[in-house]
Amino acid sequence: MIGKLKGIVDAIGESHCIIDVNGVGYEVQASARALRTMELGQTATLVIDTHVREDAIRLFGFVSEVERSWFRTLQAVQGVGSKVALAVLGTLSSQDLANAIALGDWATVEQTPGVGKKLALRIVLELKDKAPALAVAGLHVPAVASGAGKGASKGAAESAEMHAAAEAISALTNLGYNPAQASQAIAIAARDLGTEADTAKLIRRGLKELAR
Repeated sequence: MIGKLKGIVDAIGESHCIIDVNGVGYEVQASARALRTMELGQTATLVIDTHVREDAIRLFGFVSEVERSWFRTLQAVQGVGSKVALAVLGTLSSQDLANAIALGDWATVEQTPGVGKKLALRIVLELKDKAPALAVAGLHVPAVASGAGKGASKGAAESAEMHAAAEAISALTNLGYNPAQASQAIAIAARDLGTEADTAKLIRRGLKELAR
């Protein structure tokens, strides 16, 4: 199984890219968010989820281990296949998705092309208990550098935001709050304080929310 690819971006399509690794071109399906971090001719590193079927081998690429975990977890929801999971991750960052689930905000998930209200509700309800663990996983797995320029800078900013939220959730959990409570409180804090909030600010605002 292929778990990671590092090579030169040879082509970028609407929903895929071709990564040249020592002269071999690998076609990788990826979310629009991941594709935006890439530039032709630049080096990219992608975490890979390999799907083997009788008639084909498909590679799905992600900018981090956490994003790949979300891809796999989303497909556990009835009605969500690889195409829809990629669309969700192309519309929402891992942290935005975690926040939406923690807040029960199905309308944000519904912004994904091809996802209606019924499916968005199902995603939020079925993943409510799994989202906290995925959010905290961001503490232990570093993001994979991919591409260059503005796309990579944006990806780094999103990674920092996700890490701050994960640290805050972990801190509240260590204080005795259950993961679902902690995730919801930090999601509210992140919404109120904005993406620039650091871990300490998120914790303080989260504690105020939990004290209500």
